[in-house]
Amino acid sequence: MTLSRRLFLLTPLAALACTTRDYPGPPRPLSIGAGEPGGPYLAFATRLAAEIAAAEPGLRATPAQTQASVANLRLLGTREVDLALAHADACEAAATGAPPFTDRLPLRALGRIYENYLQIAVPAASPVRRVAELAGRRIAMGAPGSGAAMVADRITTRLHLTPGPQLRLAEAAAALAEGRVDALVWSGGVPTPALEELDIRTPIRLLPLDDVLPALRGAHGPVYEQVSVPSGVYRAPRPIPTIGVANLVVCREELPAEVAAAVTRVLLTRADRLIPQDALGIQFLDPRALISTAAIPLHPGAAGVYRELHG
Repeated sequence: MTLSRRLFLLTPLAALACTTRDYPGPPRPLSIGAGEPGGPYLAFATRLAAEIAAAEPGLRATPAQTQASVANLRLLGTREVDLALAHADACEAAATGAPPFTDRLPLRALGRIYENYLQIAVPAASPVRRVAELAGRRIAMGAPGSGAAMVADRITTRLHLTPGPQLRLAEAAAALAEGRVDALVWSGGVPTPALEELDIRTPIRLLPLDDVLPALRGAHGPVYEQVSVPSGVYRAPRPIPTIGVANLVVCREELPAEVAAAVTRVLLTRADRLIPQDALGIQFLDPRALISTAAIPLHPGAAGVYRELHG
């Protein structure tokens, strides 16, 4: 995978910018399940809400601060949010009723927004070089209700490691700096600002995850991909192989088609305004990948926009 600040097809996006249509439905609120402060979900959802409001004044879009993927999907299930940002693996679990979900959620996708990077960080001076060497050590498992916590649980189960506390990113970073945990699990863009700040105070090192990927794919399928954190991130001297999973914008299947279409047009025509400033290294809103939504089918309203604008 080629990583850059912005991977866009600039000419097609410029052409699409003149095709935006007005939302034809009645005025309504539109809540977006996002994430925790300091993470890319909340930053992206804040920009998305602003661009929806600018493009479609009839849609009063607002981001909701949450614990991220799993929590967002549960809020979508109880109709407390209209859209959710979530990892593709969490979406597949929700759609099939697999753990940590107990019921099937009728999901539809509006698009794939960017690639997520699983990051397992240890202090730079730690003797641990591989995830399996975390046996008997304390692992911060990600925030409760997050996609990071879900994949951390899957990894510790497959490798017979002992799960540690579920902590928000800021809490986990403080715990690692203070020696209260030996490793933290985070899933997001690279570099993650909170981990950059931690690395300045307490140098960290990412563990390679290429040896973990086969077990995850064997148990959960191709939703997990091999990607690399570029050299220089957290001062790493060389690229670090890790595990990628797509981030999706999803909704319930009954979301009105005109709402789904309006949001999808914003994703396509305002992509350059949706990228958080700290999103270095994330493959964001590549028009070629927007429709690659894993096992979650596109909402008919979104599919119609892609057909209209891309043929």
